[in-house]
Amino acid sequence: MRVEVHVHGTILLRTGTSTEQTESALRPLLDYIDEDSLADVRSIHPDEPGMVFDRNRRVIEICWTGDVGRSFRQLFAEALEALSAHCEEAAPVDITYYHEDGHDEFDVMFVGPTAAAIDRARRQRMMEDLHHVLTREFDDAEISQVHKLVNELYDRRWETGSTTSDGTSTDVADIPLRRRQLH
Repeated sequence: MRVEVHVHGTILLRTGTSTEQTESALRPLLDYIDEDSLADVRSIHPDEPGMVFDRNRRVIEICWTGDVGRSFRQLFAEALEALSAHCEEAAPVDITYYHEDGHDEFDVMFVGPTAAAIDRARRQRMMEDLHHVLTREFDDAEISQVHKLVNELYDRRWETGSTTSDGTSTDVADIPLRRRQLH
């Protein structure tokens, strides 16, 4: 069963990272989508650039939509894990699955040089998401209380070593999402 997926993210790479190193890390993904190189990766939507490696800026810009199968998520997680060795800092990569029945699934995967860097990026993303949701109903003092509690939960999780090893978040399948371009 094929499903349309949109992947969006910006990944900063270490100085000196070559196109060959980048493509080698992403080879399982490139093979899966039947492309020889990052330069060949095009989105099914012509207004999206696909996956672009800007060597001068040391950045991989991803804004790609394609049709994928069930194994995509695991393969993409493996590709990000391989790319982690070349990352300057941790970054989120947003993934939205658009199912034929109108049900959309949202996922976030993280890539980064260390588990601690990924944990910080996950925490930052959570705080941003919480702030966005909570500002509709609560003032800054109340939001600060929630942030404090969530930071305590992250600290406890880090201390016990119970963070997820693959750098991914939980699927949020119960929340209906609108199709949107993340530009």
